[in-house]
Amino acid sequence: MTIFKTKRLIVRSLKMEDFEAFNKMQSNKNVMRFVRGRPMTYEENKEELPKLIEFYDKEGNDFFIYAITRIEDGFFVGTIALIKDEFKNDEIGYRFLEEYWGNGYGTEVLSGLIAYCKSIKMKNLIAIVATENVASLKMIKNAGFQFIENFVSDDLQLPEQRYYLEL
Repeated sequence: MTIFKTKRLIVRSLKMEDFEAFNKMQSNKNVMRFVRGRPMTYEENKEELPKLIEFYDKEGNDFFIYAITRIEDGFFVGTIALIKDEFKNDEIGYRFLEEYWGNGYGTEVLSGLIAYCKSIKMKNLIAIVATENVASLKMIKNAGFQFIENFVSDDLQLPEQRYYLEL
């Protein structure tokens, strides 16, 4: 199911046919560095993708991870997330296959996500970014997110920054 489109990208529900590219992305140490601190194994990804797909139909679900694909050829380039954090805030997240870094896809899909969230009457968004993830910080700031605080993540023990965007 298509969630929204941008000039070059389609954001849609994940499907099992995405596994090869999904696994490639999740098993890349550079992609996963600020997400889990380590790449995921083939076995972990084989379990993870069906779980993410099952969430779509789960009643009361507040955890949505979608595929990002290119309009021109349908290639899977990454994922974008819209989830409730532990405080019930709407938090966003995204990751891309490394070969698609630097193409402006992040900025484009983030802009599309913000427009989509406004269209469904969401009030605000939260973004948490590792302090060392300079490209992601730049993207969030350029999208209008405002700095809230510095903190150290519980899971990875990395310095991170929390940002807020009122819609």
